[in-house]
Amino acid sequence: MKNRSLLLLFLVLRVSCMFSQNHPAESAAHPQPFILGHIDTLYSEVLGENRVLNIYLPNGYSPDSAATYPVIYLLDGAADEDFIHIAGLVQFCSFPWVERLPPSILVGIANVERRRDFTFPAAKDYQLPDFAAAFKEAFHNSGGSSKFMAFVEKELQPFIAKTYKINGSNMLIGQSLAGLFATEILLKKPQLFKDYVIMSPSLWWDNASLLTQMPVAPAPNTRVYIAVGKEGKMMVGDAKKLARLIKKNHVPEQVFFEYLPDEDHGTILHPAVGNAFKLWFGKK
Repeated sequence: MKNRSLLLLFLVLRVSCMFSQNHPAESAAHPQPFILGHIDTLYSEVLGENRVLNIYLPNGYSPDSAATYPVIYLLDGAADEDFIHIAGLVQFCSFPWVERLPPSILVGIANVERRRDFTFPAAKDYQLPDFAAAFKEAFHNSGGSSKFMAFVEKELQPFIAKTYKINGSNMLIGQSLAGLFATEILLKKPQLFKDYVIMSPSLWWDNASLLTQMPVAPAPNTRVYIAVGKEGKMMVGDAKKLARLIKKNHVPEQVFFEYLPDEDHGTILHPAVGNAFKLWFGKK
């Protein structure tokens, strides 16, 4: 009886071994794609072009569920820009054991021509500062921010509201030239977003004329986070001026400024966004 049991065990192991040799693992033979989100394409009548939207949906999202979610709009939101690492940050911060952000929908707005979309018309005699002069040709089509703002307000936001289960709370994230554009919205049409995360804004554009703009009064619950790294006297000084300007026309306690001396223009975005999430949504 014992020998019979051992023989049966041997046969089972032998068959399993043969099967594994003749049928390699499915994952090795047919690797499956790793899905982070999906892509929507929205044709803009205002801009006269298609715009690519990278979408990250929170875990458990279902069109059939009654649950609704905040929306985070990310400028510079292409896959080779900031979408992937911010999507990871949104996921991490919304884990229940982290709890620095409610589960949220992330909308990454991929660029077509960012210098066109993120800048307002400059004065005719405007000269780029020395550090940007090398990119003069890249600014040949600048000054289209009013159209891009209309796209965001009249086409993008209604599309997201129609397509996804949102709860009305939203946030705008922008850095550098995208921070300039986010600042322009904040000053001219603050009602478009509840929360603004603005990092290293390129307020030097048009000799910092945006800092002379009289802000439109935002809703009382509008929150603003402004951050800048070790990026030179002009960038740091302009970011501080912006914070002071917003506080004059806003609930001061809802405007936050942070200087991050260990970060520069290339590294500030990720840690600053994480800090904003923690500041506003972290467990107290």
